[in-house]
Amino acid sequence: MPAALPPPPPPPQPSPAYGRSRGSLQSVLRLKTQVGTEASRQAFLSLGSILLLLVLYVLQGIPLGLAGSVPLILQSKSASYTDQAFFSFVFWPFSLKLLWAPLVDAVYLRGFGRRKSWLVPTQYILGLFMIYMSTQVDMLLGDGKGRGPDVVALTVTFFLFEFLAATQDIAVDGWALTMLSRENVGYASTCNSVGQTAGYFLGNVLFLALESASFCNKYLRFQPQPQGIVTLSDFLFFWGAVFLITTTLVALLKKENKELTPTKEETKGITDTYRLLFSIIKMPAVLTFCLLILTAKVGFSAADAVTGLKLVEEGVPKEHLALLAVPMVPLQIILPLIISKYTAGPQPLNTFYKAMPFRLLLGLEFAFLVWWTPKVKHEGGFPVYYYVVVLLSYALHQISLYSMYVAIMAFNAKVSDPLIGGTYMTLLNTVSNLGGNWPSTVALWLVDPLTVKECAGAREQTCGTTVAAELCTKAGGSCVTTLDGYYVESVICVILGFGWWFLLGPKFKKLQDEGQTSWKCKRTN
Repeated sequence: MPAALPPPPPPPQPSPAYGRSRGSLQSVLRLKTQVGTEASRQAFLSLGSILLLLVLYVLQGIPLGLAGSVPLILQSKSASYTDQAFFSFVFWPFSLKLLWAPLVDAVYLRGFGRRKSWLVPTQYILGLFMIYMSTQVDMLLGDGKGRGPDVVALTVTFFLFEFLAATQDIAVDGWALTMLSRENVGYASTCNSVGQTAGYFLGNVLFLALESASFCNKYLRFQPQPQGIVTLSDFLFFWGAVFLITTTLVALLKKENKELTPTKEETKGITDTYRLLFSIIKMPAVLTFCLLILTAKVGFSAADAVTGLKLVEEGVPKEHLALLAVPMVPLQIILPLIISKYTAGPQPLNTFYKAMPFRLLLGLEFAFLVWWTPKVKHEGGFPVYYYVVVLLSYALHQISLYSMYVAIMAFNAKVSDPLIGGTYMTLLNTVSNLGGNWPSTVALWLVDPLTVKECAGAREQTCGTTVAAELCTKAGGSCVTTLDGYYVESVICVILGFGWWFLLGPKFKKLQDEGQTSWKCKRTN
């Protein structure tokens, strides 16, 4: 038989000891509730900060996208590659912002916020400038009836746009280091890459598609119209209004973290910040990084700067190129998220090194694509399989490009000293940008000098210069290209790129093995 059950325990008797135990239990439960509530609040704030950074980087990408669309418009208006090279200086402010970054980092209104003191007025000026230029830009682009585009005025205008966007970038980069907690600071590079990609898409791909009459008539309208849905003037006015509204909301609703700012990145003034900047540049690890990254992207310059313009020159409509970019948008947004898993560790530059040879080989593939383009063109345009090849080529290029880009951004965030976060990270990022901009400008400038043309139909005439080409035409001849400088550049760039990869690439990878002290700014008072 089973054993008899034990008698139930007696009911607890109230006693001073029992009362204290119950109070302690209630205190523990209350503390756990408070901790849970605080954790939830911090998680909500972190998510809000990440979303805010994403929005700010999207706004930053709008002027970049608009500036990127102008060369395609100029190419469709038969601008020379010398004009294209001159306009490419528009993208240089992001490579020169180091000159005024210490000013942004050191001068601010403490009551308003260290980063908001620059972010808010910069975005207001940018918004107002966009609205003003919406009334002038159509005249600058030319009327297509004998009056061509004013390349000098367009360059000055968009240079100012990029200057303001670069100033905004300094403030946002510095704010990201204190807006996000230390464990979440790695998301700053993801917000940067995803946000700028989305903004560039809106300002470049979306604009070119909506601006094109043929694209809108084919895909978005029932009744054909002579113009697209929007003009550059309309687009500038809309985004100018968006800048003004967003900036007002940030100024009123977002406060900077008062606790983190003084302890993490306190500086004494402009002179102090410039002194710190020079001390950063003189550090052996930083100097080596700057010299290597300034030469690392020479191999990609012809493919990145000239290929798209060559495709337009060979007859591919710029709006079709914009349409092909649409399927790339999900890839461009997803890629940084995927790649960040491989660059979040202690050796992000390994991804940069591994992706480099694939991107160099794609430069040769792009040259073949340009050569192949006129051979498949017919009266109705281009066959579907041609666009499929272009799309696949572009997708492979984006994978290699983003692998290198996210790796560099992750490395810069990893080694940046938060003592002067904005200036330090701006130094590394601007040098990286300069390493891509100066080769692109040189590549555009050299296309015409490296191109060999002959005067067909007129003896003793040449086509070496613009004047000579005009004399050839007056003599009844025509200039025929016998060697395109783009192909010469493509081969030279790939050779130089593989030379860098074999000789300097291993030294570049070793930078990530340097200790944190090699990157920490040594402050002297």
